[in-house]
Amino acid sequence: MIEVAKLHVKKGDKVLVLSGKDKGKEGKVISALPAEGKVIVEGVNIVKKHTRAQQRVQAGIHEQEAPIYSDKVMVVCPSCKKASRIKKNVAADGSRNRACRKCGESLDK
Repeated sequence: MIEVAKLHVKKGDKVLVLSGKDKGKEGKVISALPAEGKVIVEGVNIVKKHTRAQQRVQAGIHEQEAPIYSDKVMVVCPSCKKASRIKKNVAADGSRNRACRKCGESLDK
């Protein structure tokens, strides 16, 4: 059985890249791939994809985002605008939400 890791980031989160060729760039998470432990971030890790002509796609070299490991990104808090680790709060009714470690503001809407 394959163990799926929980990611600390979700689709739509604004993140800061911590290492690699795109270190220091900020972008929005386009999709999360928990089975691989990776995320696709807008404008980060751009690769060239060579495509053949098909009915809807023109042939040529297209640029697109490739997945990067989720360990290499850190969530940017929308309220304090700083990259921060997250903490998980448990409410009295048992529901859980993510919060910024620096300002304590909730990251989940």
